[in-house]
Amino acid sequence: MRVLVIGGTVFIGRAVVRELIEAGHDVCVVHRGQHEPDDLGPATHIHVDRAELASKRVDIDAFGSDVVWDNFAMFRSHAETVIAALGDRRYVVTSSMDVYRAYGGLHAGKATDAVPVDETSPVRPDRYPYRGQFPGMDDYEKLDVEEVYHAVGGTILRLPMVYGPHDGQRREEFVLRRLRAGRKQIPLGSGTWLGTKGYVADVARGVRLAIESGLRGETFNLGESRTYPIAMWAQMILDAAGSSAELVRVPDAKLPDDLALTGAVAQHLLVDSSKARRALGWSDTDARDALRASVAWHLSNPPEGGSDDFGADDDALAAAE
Repeated sequence: MRVLVIGGTVFIGRAVVRELIEAGHDVCVVHRGQHEPDDLGPATHIHVDRAELASKRVDIDAFGSDVVWDNFAMFRSHAETVIAALGDRRYVVTSSMDVYRAYGGLHAGKATDAVPVDETSPVRPDRYPYRGQFPGMDDYEKLDVEEVYHAVGGTILRLPMVYGPHDGQRREEFVLRRLRAGRKQIPLGSGTWLGTKGYVADVARGVRLAIESGLRGETFNLGESRTYPIAMWAQMILDAAGSSAELVRVPDAKLPDDLALTGAVAQHLLVDSSKARRALGWSDTDARDALRASVAWHLSNPPEGGSDDFGADDDALAAAE
């Protein structure tokens, strides 16, 4: 199969490209050329900004794709630009579990939905969840992206919080940054929150299976089959790192900002992915094995900069219950 990938050089994209190549598919990666990992594998590269995609139509048609995977459509305009430039094709697009109403409830601090949610569960009634909060994200909305691609029979893949090697968001960093600083005690709140996650290699396999399936107009969640309360998740990170640091229960009101999700949270974001298991034959890695690989990479590749101020930790630990 010949797969045109839009945005395939960073984290999830690079994992999917390698997954596709190793499965024997021909891959053409369309990207801006700012990242081109040496270990990506034998793929064709077309360097162009998404806004100028139509200018490379001749090169894209010469590749002759069977399917287009859009990995980085963040705004309605992103999706519309692809459809206008490439026309009638089979599309698979990366979306997010942030489309669910339960995600809105999580951020609003109120319970809105029973869990687990599935592909038929209510989506957020209010759009643009990051408007006015983060520069450049005022028009971010995966629901808009889904609407554009559904109109042309696209298949939607809703991803959870994805972790693993090369994760730019550093999902385990709330624990690992304290280990790097030599902290022996880490404050923790009630620790009961459930948030479905996905290991990047598993997500990549799910994307490949959706591409290979030939399905149109479907929506799939791709999340781990088991979700651990965040207190257990934090301990699993410590175990994967071989650390003897202690998680110390502190009053939720004393938690440092980056540990807020370890406190009391009104709405869980537990998501059911059984549809993908049935229809695509997808499965996931045991989270403990996945974390060992992820933590090893992140410890070997620490982020640049970062704060070494743990005054808020000390205050919380002083108030430990």
